Amino acid sequence: MRKFSSQAVVLALVSGLGVVTVGCGQIAMVQARMALKDGHTAYQQQDYRGAVEDYEKAIAADPNQTEAYFYLGNSYDNQYRPTRRGEPANDLLLERAVENYKKAAELEQNPQLKRLALQYLANAFGADKLNDPAQSEPVVQQLIQMDPTEPVNYFALSKIYEDSGDYDNAETTLVKAREMKPTDPAVYTTLAAYYNRQGEFDKSMEALVARAEREPMNPEAFYTIATYQWEKAYRDFSLSDADKLRHVQLGIEAVDKAISLNDQYMEALVYKNLLLRVQANLERNPARQQALLKEATDLSNRAEEIRKKNAAGAAAAAPAPAAGRTD
Repeated sequence: MRKFSSQAVVLALVSGLGVVTVGCGQIAMVQARMALKDGHTAYQQQDYRGAVEDYEKAIAADPNQTEAYFYLGNSYDNQYRPTRRGEPANDLLLERAVENYKKAAELEQNPQLKRLALQYLANAFGADKLNDPAQSEPVVQQLIQMDPTEPVNYFALSKIYEDSGDYDNAETTLVKAREMKPTDPAVYTTLAAYYNRQGEFDKSMEALVARAEREPMNPEAFYTIATYQWEKAYRDFSLSDADKLRHVQLGIEAVDKAISLNDQYMEALVYKNLLLRVQANLERNPARQQALLKEATDLSNRAEEIRKKNAAGAAAAAPAPAAGRTD
């Protein structure tokens, strides 16, 4: 049905323009545009097989319709299923996606669409698809060249290096992201998470403290420090009791700052409760231990009250369900 309607529109356009003799190139261009439009309609309806058919028609009629290459690649990509990797028909979908993403990245003049093509191409080479970091790396490098101030691309490149065991380049890339956009909190939290995975807790804290220094009025920055300190004190069994207590105290100091900035910060209250329980386990004085546990329980109850209040507020703000028919 789409083919018939497209042809009819082409003829109507030609007739409406009063063209007696129309060159094949002009007709092909109009046919390509109509096929591209049909493809976009199918794509929006998530009819990716139909979209593939229309985008291929658009390209066949006019290869200069470069917009079609990205959407054709993405239509193939959306049909690929990682759980069926190894099945020839399924794998072919990803191969076709890659082919068209590459063409889009090469030919597309629209910077936004070109960037999308590169992003999806890099993703296609990712671990859950082709798992080919050697091909993903130059694609991400190209994205960085297009916009050197976008941290997300540095994060992606660093992950490629980390997954390949190239830890020096992984760290260097994240440091570069921080240099390029030092005002972005994500560069500090991503760097902290990387150092934590590498067992370099002190460097993790340096990154998180640096972030908090740049956002002194953001309770989440201090809350994040507290979560790392609790994790260290609670899960690192190699620590002495004195070191555990030091991490607990640093965590409480950070979470108190978060709560002072937002006394309704439910998650911060929960983590202070957890930190106090670790401290109680390290306490030798029974009376002091019970006092810490009581304070922890009070904080937990307060957090639960806030949770219920927030849930009630969300329920009240939700639109009422449509009334059912009574006839």
